[in-house]
Amino acid sequence: MKYTKLGNTGLIVSRLSFGSMTFGSDPSIPSIYKVSMDEANAMVTKAFDSGINFFDTADGYAGGQSEEMLGKLLAPKRKDVVIATKVGFRTGAPVTQAGLSRRHILYSCEQSLKRLGTDYIDLYILHKEDPFTPLEETLSALQSLVTAGKVRYIGFSNWSAWRAALAYQMQKDNGWATFCNGQMNYSLVGRDVEQDVVPFMQHAGIGMTVWSPLASGFLSGKYTRENLKDENNRLSGFDLLPMDKEQGFKIVEKMREVAAGYNASVAQVALAWLLRKPVVSSIIVGASKIHQLEDNLKAIDVHLSDSDVTLLDELSKTSPVYPHWFNQQLIDPVHKEIFG
Repeated sequence: MKYTKLGNTGLIVSRLSFGSMTFGSDPSIPSIYKVSMDEANAMVTKAFDSGINFFDTADGYAGGQSEEMLGKLLAPKRKDVVIATKVGFRTGAPVTQAGLSRRHILYSCEQSLKRLGTDYIDLYILHKEDPFTPLEETLSALQSLVTAGKVRYIGFSNWSAWRAALAYQMQKDNGWATFCNGQMNYSLVGRDVEQDVVPFMQHAGIGMTVWSPLASGFLSGKYTRENLKDENNRLSGFDLLPMDKEQGFKIVEKMREVAAGYNASVAQVALAWLLRKPVVSSIIVGASKIHQLEDNLKAIDVHLSDSDVTLLDELSKTSPVYPHWFNQQLIDPVHKEIFG
């Protein structure tokens, strides 16, 4: 395993982290929530023994079962691991049990601590935006948790660049703990974050953890145009990501060629490509079967050449949105010649 600092902190995390979204059993998303305690134990043990020290969950996964299961499995190793969990999604029927209000954040943190069986959370992440709660209220609630010692570090997930940047500046202006992490969707078939989120995070020194690096399994290479809608596969029950699947199949075909040159799997190439991105601190690898995890873990030893990274970059690049296309066309030629 390889390690790095999480963003602008001194916290050392493994470049691959383990995601426990699949833990538990819940009819809301049966294609995701389907890992038993015995299966979870095997995967957590394998991840830890392979050098992973960074484990991710959320209060909204399988009605809290994911936190409970992960907490029990990590209890003997608590001093050796970094645990991240999240707040923001609905966790109950009452209207108060969702969002990023002070009330919900403080209540949810207490509930997460109980389910995880710990007295502190290493990384507490705002799971989504809340357009109905003032940023000041959300950020001051996080600061209360940091001051109380219940939370060590804080981050955001699925936020737009402008909101994250505004929040970060508010934190600095008030002398509050600042975001050190952004957990975002990023893959060879989903590079939207490169346009605004990545430049902001690099400017602020915030480290990215990547969710769904294999695009819900699409980049594992197991899907074909013929079996894509098979009711037994994950994408048939949880097709969340708005990718261009036809373009995706073309990318996967080229990835197979690249993978052959490294004696690697398609999934390992997808993860290795992300590991080359400077903004990425850690990639969350989740699984529903132990063999999937074992394959993903080997990505840490796949070192793509510069030419292969460039090849994949060009094949998967996205068109810039306004105002980026405007500004890119009007870069001063003299400045470009000087600065490259």
